[in-house]
Amino acid sequence: MTIIPERPDIRPANPQFSSGPCTKPKGWSLAALSGAALGRSHRAAVGKAKLKDAIELTREVLGIPDDYKIGIVPASDTGAVEMALWSLLGARGVDMLAWESFGAGWITDVTKQLKLNVTAHKADYGLLPDLSAVNFDNDVVFTWNGTTSGVRVPNGDFIPADRAGLTICDATSAAFAMELPWDKLDATTFSWQKVLGGEAAHGMLILSPRAVERLETYTPAWPLPKIFRLTKGGKLIDGIFSGATINTPSMLAVEDYLLALDWAKSIGGLNSLIARADANLDVLKTFVTDAAWADFLAMDADTISSTSVCLKIVDPTITALDDTVQAAFAKAIVKRLDVEGVAYDIGSYRDAPAGLRIWAGSTVETADLAALIPWLNWAFAAEKAALNIT
Repeated sequence: MTIIPERPDIRPANPQFSSGPCTKPKGWSLAALSGAALGRSHRAAVGKAKLKDAIELTREVLGIPDDYKIGIVPASDTGAVEMALWSLLGARGVDMLAWESFGAGWITDVTKQLKLNVTAHKADYGLLPDLSAVNFDNDVVFTWNGTTSGVRVPNGDFIPADRAGLTICDATSAAFAMELPWDKLDATTFSWQKVLGGEAAHGMLILSPRAVERLETYTPAWPLPKIFRLTKGGKLIDGIFSGATINTPSMLAVEDYLLALDWAKSIGGLNSLIARADANLDVLKTFVTDAAWADFLAMDADTISSTSVCLKIVDPTITALDDTVQAAFAKAIVKRLDVEGVAYDIGSYRDAPAGLRIWAGSTVETADLAALIPWLNWAFAAEKAALNIT
C-alpha cells in the first residue's frame, strides 16, 4: 500500500507556475501601470517615446549590440518568427532544427507554406539533434530553449563565427534567463509574456547587420502580407525599429513591459535574472535527486531548461500502465494541485509526453518553488494510492 505523506502545511505564496503567460515579478500591481498612455495614439509623441523606451531598455538589459536593430512586432513570438522566416529565407539553402512542438511547427511552415527544400534535424522529446551535422553555409532556424520539452542548447559554441548563412533563433523562453551570444544570432525573437511575465500579443524581432543586409539585398519569391514587410524600396523600414510599430500596440501592455524591464534593472540586470532562474532550477534538481518517481524529460544534464522545466514520471508501477492511464495519472496530479491552490497550469504541453511542466523563470521566487516540492510528493502519493497499486 502506498503511504501518503502528511498534507504539507507550507504553501507557495504565489502558486502561478504557468509557462505562459508567466507570473509577474513579486510586488507587481495594476496601480503601477497608472502612467500608461491610454486613450492616446501610439504615434503621438508620448506613445512613440514609450515604445522607444521599451526598445532601448530591452537593448540595455539584454546587452544587445548598438548596431543591432530591435523591433516591436505583432502576434507575440509566433508573429516575430513568421516575419523572420517569410522575409529572410529563400536566398540559400535552409537547415532547421526541431526537438519539440514549436520547432516542428516552423519546419511545417517553411516546407508547406514557403515550399522550400529543408534539411531537417529532428530529435525526440528530451534530446537535441546532432548539432555538429548542421550546415551553416545554409540559413539555420532553431529554438534556443524548447519550451514544450524543457531542452535547451547548452551554449552557442556549435555556431561558427564565419558562417555564410543567417541564424534565425526563437529565443522566447530563453531571453532574460539564459546567456545569448549575440554575435552568433542574426534574427532573434521572443515575446513579453515569458521570462519577464509581460502581457501577450507583442513580439520582439532583433536583427544583426547581416540580417539587415539580407533584407536590403534579397526579395523573396512570394508575396509578403503588410504585417510581414520590413523593407520599402529596398531599404529597411527603420521606423519599425524606433517605435513606429506596424500595427497598433496595447499601450497598457507596453507600460507593463516597461515596468518589468525596470524591475529587471532594479535587481541587478541580466546576470541577476539568469542567477534567479538557475537557483530555481537547482531547487528542482534537488527534488529530482531525492524523489524516486520523477525525472527531467531532458536526458542530458547540460541541456535542462532553467525556465520551462519538464518532468516525466518514472515510477515503475506507473510507467508499466497503459499510456492513456499514465496521461490521466499526470493530469490528476495537476488537477489536485490546482484544487489545493498551490500550483496552477503545470501540466505538460498537449503534444509533449505526459508529465509536469513547471515554470522556473526569473520572476518565480525560489522560496515558492521550495514550498511546492512537498506538495508534488504529496499529490503523487495521493494519486498513486487512489489507483490501489503498490
